[in-house]
Amino acid sequence: MLKDRDLKNSDKKGMRLNQFIASCGICSRREADRLIEAGSVLVDGRTAAPGMRVVGTEEVTIGGKRLTGPQTKIVVAYYKPVGVTCTERDPHAERTLKEAFSYPVRLTYAGRLDKDSEGLLLMTNDGALIDAMMRGANGHEKEYIVRVKKKIADADLERLRKGVRIKDPDAVTRPCIVERLGEYTFRIILTQGLNRQIRKMCGAVGNEVKRLKRVRVLNIELGPMKPGEQRRISGRELDELYMTAGCGRE
Repeated sequence: MLKDRDLKNSDKKGMRLNQFIASCGICSRREADRLIEAGSVLVDGRTAAPGMRVVGTEEVTIGGKRLTGPQTKIVVAYYKPVGVTCTERDPHAERTLKEAFSYPVRLTYAGRLDKDSEGLLLMTNDGALIDAMMRGANGHEKEYIVRVKKKIADADLERLRKGVRIKDPDAVTRPCIVERLGEYTFRIILTQGLNRQIRKMCGAVGNEVKRLKRVRVLNIELGPMKPGEQRRISGRELDELYMTAGCGRE
């Protein structure tokens, strides 16, 4: 049990508490920091302090529930269908991700897709991997196939490549790869993840998305999967995912 020592500086050789919580598959390190700052995390019965470290022998609880320790890292590729909202609880959602996706271990999505979009969603219990993938500065690639309502001109595709100004947030999108696939369809590879970014980009060039499908995240491809299907990532594919994300598999 921890005595009257400084919780923040306890055992500097241990693991940071936010990393420990993330390794237990509870949430990302960023969310763990919020829980710690809110006073929701106890270590050996005492309120945890931001920045403290643990060695793994302590009793760590969140909301009265004891953490059982780091879990085997699991990553699952899931084809999210149209109509599924990326949330666990939403009284206004027709169908939540919690209702649509099931797995023996609790997994969290790494990079959401909006309700009207479909395609590849990576589900994992590795909070460190989620953090690495969600960090916009890392420039991780996400690839989409887009179908719009009106024929799209070459000039508009070029504007999308160079970056366009969007609202909420007010920003100019990063230059990206855009490849025409047809009069109404194109492929786009982004390295940032602004809210509903592709829909806003198409709106900026006077068009509207009719269908939006994510087909790749980093090295993981949707391939021949169909809506609602899932597959566990393993072997060399999993090793490459961690390497590309810049995240260690401790």
